[in-house]
Amino acid sequence: MAIGAYGWWAIVTPLYYRVIDEVPIGELLAWRVVSGLPALWVLLWMVRRMPEFWAALRQPRVLLLLAASAVFIAINWVVFVWAVIDNRLSEASLGYYINPLLSVALGMVVLGERLRRMQWVAITLAASGVAVLAWKLGGLPWISLTLAGSFGLYGLTRKQVNVGPAAGLAVEMLLLLPFMVGLLWFDHVRYGNTVLAGPWWVSLLLLLGGVVTIVPLVLFSGCVRRLRLSSVGVLQYISPTGQLLLAVLVFGEPFGPERGAAFVLIWSAVIIYSIDSVRRSRRPESIEVPGEM
Repeated sequence: MAIGAYGWWAIVTPLYYRVIDEVPIGELLAWRVVSGLPALWVLLWMVRRMPEFWAALRQPRVLLLLAASAVFIAINWVVFVWAVIDNRLSEASLGYYINPLLSVALGMVVLGERLRRMQWVAITLAASGVAVLAWKLGGLPWISLTLAGSFGLYGLTRKQVNVGPAAGLAVEMLLLLPFMVGLLWFDHVRYGNTVLAGPWWVSLLLLLGGVVTIVPLVLFSGCVRRLRLSSVGVLQYISPTGQLLLAVLVFGEPFGPERGAAFVLIWSAVIIYSIDSVRRSRRPESIEVPGEM
């Protein structure tokens, strides 16, 4: 399940958006929600979790927090799709390498959590890698930092809400739905509607956008219940590694020595962070909760 979830995010999701990259980005994002919400409702009904969804809608504080997390995940989706379409998937993969380390830093700043020595080393190395990449690009790698930041803030916000992954995502999609319907109408007026205009296989892929979103979520939820959290934390790097390989070997994105140096620093940080997490998880008093994908 873990390999399936992270492999899906690594290969299937970027290939999906690359195949239909002629579709306006607003329509791509809108169909992810418009077709994803009914799929989530079916999933929740099948696993008998709809009461959790309805309960979340009746709690103002939960709704407010999920509205904030919906904004963060929407930003993440937009930037990721943009990166795939604009041949910058390698920068997106860097963002997902950085994300767990940024989440640790956010925990320190926002929640007052204390960092362990190895975590400090990992964050310093990751920051050095970002600095090298910024020097190579002639500016901050905004795609990487936006993806890492939006997903880190998403995880931080969701950590404050006692709602399951699927039910929480369903509420987020419901809150985004009016905006996405408006976006579809705007794109219809400006560009025409791809679902109606075809070709048929593009229309079908757009309608399957919800399935592309839901399948890895189901697999992820299953693996989290069955694996040690430290194992899930280490396996999550399958996703950015697969994205990087796909970007360089299949999409032909450049990967020069400066970018290689930045990734070596990031990978070193990831290895140190993962070793520290595994060691920490073996202590009886240690309980860690991973962020959602």
